[in-house]
Amino acid sequence: MAVGFKVKYYWYQIGNGDFLHSFFSTVAYHLENKSWGSRFPLLMNELYQGKLDKTNINKAIEELDTIQTELQRFEPNQVIWDIDDLSKQPPWGNNISKEITNLSNYFVTSEGADFISVFFRALRKANEVNAEIEIKSI
Repeated sequence: MAVGFKVKYYWYQIGNGDFLHSFFSTVAYHLENKSWGSRFPLLMNELYQGKLDKTNINKAIEELDTIQTELQRFEPNQVIWDIDDLSKQPPWGNNISKEITNLSNYFVTSEGADFISVFFRALRKANEVNAEIEIKSI
């Protein structure tokens, strides 16, 4: 089942749900001191629970900008696949592209695009069309 961001009738495909959960798990573990939503409540709590109201889009963009900057400090082998079970590993293990140099560019969508770039595009589209953004499965 594919997961993505939906903004009105715009669709931004991400990949499977485990992959999306890994991104949020990595953020919670490394940037929020293992306390989900403590620093980035709009993305980690509201959006991850399914929907982010249009009035919070600008602040969510700021949160994502901080996340992107701070993830640059972590090596690819520091990815967290599942914060609820730290023994779980990505299905590809450590077999990753040499182009992946840190956790800010570790996450790549099922279509081969940089996840954080796609995330920014979806948030900016929501801002442009004055709409909420949702996480949806299709």
